[in-house]
Amino acid sequence: MSKSINHNFKRKSKPTYSPDEFVSEIRGGDISALSAAITFVESSKPEDHILANEIIDKCLPFSGNSIRIGITGVPGVGKSTFIESFGNFLTQQGKKVAVLAIDPSSQKSGGSILGDKTRMETLVQNENVFVRPSPSRGSLGGVAKATRESIVLCETAGYDVIIIETVGVGQSEITVRGMVDFFLLLMLSGAGDELQGIKRGIMEMADAVVITKADGDNLPLAKKAMSEYKNALHLFPAMDSQWIPKVSHCSALNNYNIDEVWNIISSYQNTTVNNGFYTENRKLQSQFWMNERINELLVSSFYNDAEAQKEKAKLEKDVLSGKISPFKAAEELVQKYLGEDE
Repeated sequence: MSKSINHNFKRKSKPTYSPDEFVSEIRGGDISALSAAITFVESSKPEDHILANEIIDKCLPFSGNSIRIGITGVPGVGKSTFIESFGNFLTQQGKKVAVLAIDPSSQKSGGSILGDKTRMETLVQNENVFVRPSPSRGSLGGVAKATRESIVLCETAGYDVIIIETVGVGQSEITVRGMVDFFLLLMLSGAGDELQGIKRGIMEMADAVVITKADGDNLPLAKKAMSEYKNALHLFPAMDSQWIPKVSHCSALNNYNIDEVWNIISSYQNTTVNNGFYTENRKLQSQFWMNERINELLVSSFYNDAEAQKEKAKLEKDVLSGKISPFKAAEELVQKYLGEDE
C-alpha cells in the first residue's frame, strides 16, 4: 500500500477498530489507522474523545522515542521549504519523519486551506515521511489542540523525528515550546532592523536561530545577521537546559548547511540527555498538559451547562446596566455554578 499523504488524504472512511486493534495497526505502520486515530483525537464529538483517550493510553508505552522539534518563524521565512529540505535530508540518514503542519483556520468560517501538503511536494511522496496538515481552528499558539496526542500516535508508529510547524511568530508560541524538545526559530537575512520585530519571549525560547535563504546575494547578509543574533542571544539569561543557543544559516532551496542544523539539534539532545534536563523537561510538559486539559474541561463544562448560561445571561444585563461590576458578577456566577452560595 502506498504511504503517500495524497493517497491517504482521499480516503473518506475511517477504519473501525477497537482501541487494541488501532494500536496494533499503528505499531505495524498502517498509515490509514494512524490518520484515522488522529482524526478521532481532533474530533469534537464526545464519543470520539472516549475512543481517542483509550487509544492514547494504550499507545503511551510505545511512545517517547523520538526527538520532537518545533519550528517557527516570521511570515515568508520559508518554513515549509525548509521542512521539506530538512525532512528529505533526515530520511537520507535513515530516519522516519512525521510532520504535523498546523494550518491557519479562518476565524470567521473555521475553514482551512490545508496547503502545506502542496507546498511540500517531494516530502509527501517520501515513503518514510508522514505529513499531517491540521487546521488550527484558532487554537492558542497556532497549534491544533490535538497536536500533543498526535505526537504520541506518531511515535507509536515508529517515527524518529516529529516536526511541528506553527502558524507564525507570536507570544502564544509558548504553547509549541511546551510540547517539543527543541525549539527552532527561522529568520530572514538582513540583520539589524528585523531584531526589533522579534518579541523577546520568542528569542528566549529558541534553542537555535537559523537564517534562511542564505544563497546568492543573500549569503553575506545572512552571515551578518548571524553575528547580530549571536550578540542578541548573549543578552538573555542562561537556559535551564544549560544549553547555549546556537546561530546558523542555510539555504533550503540549495540544500546548503541543512546538515549543520541537524548537527546542532543532535548536539542539544546529547547535552540535555546527559545532564538530565531532557527527561525532566518531558515530565514537566506532561504535567503542564494535564493542567491545561483540566482548565479546558472546566470551561467546557461551565459553558455547556444550561442553567449556568441562563444565570450568565441575567448577570450580563446587570453588568451592562452598571448594577454590578463584571468581576463581582463573574465571582457570583462561578460560586453559584460550584454550589458554593448554598
